[in-house]
Amino acid sequence: MEGLMICIFIIIILVCIIAIFYATIYNRFQEYIIRINEVESMIDNYLRNKYDLINRAIPIIKGNIKEDRDIFEDIVKLRSRKIGNFELYRILMDASIQLNALRNEFPDIEKSDEIKKICKQIEDIDIKIDNSTSYYNDNITIYNSLLKKFPSNIIAIFCKYKEKLFFDRK
Repeated sequence: MEGLMICIFIIIILVCIIAIFYATIYNRFQEYIIRINEVESMIDNYLRNKYDLINRAIPIIKGNIKEDRDIFEDIVKLRSRKIGNFELYRILMDASIQLNALRNEFPDIEKSDEIKKICKQIEDIDIKIDNSTSYYNDNITIYNSLLKKFPSNIIAIFCKYKEKLFFDRK
């Protein structure tokens, strides 16, 4: 009888240790999932703000250049499409490059205070995006390493966590 009590006590202790172990690793995953989701939301907001600023700049730029040309075609096409942050980031970077090229090609654009203000806001947003993507990639690195390391990989398999992609900025 006494041996049975000791076995039950040992089993209870082992179950408690396993439960604590599971809860600790699970909570660590949740912490990184929350961080990743928060920074994804921040990046999404920054990208939307940058998109809006570039959209505001289009009519001003068209009014300041004398020739009739299609500018920011990708931005105009985006108005009717839903795309992910990775693709939106690439399109907006191309639009920023095009905006700077037009500013250099047509000096009259630089005379507009509104364009100067918009370009300054875009630069500020670009800095925020760079900082946020660095933070995002740091958290993705830790999250993905948790997925691959023992013993947290067991919890990851059990909870069906999948590897996440880095924000590559290309």
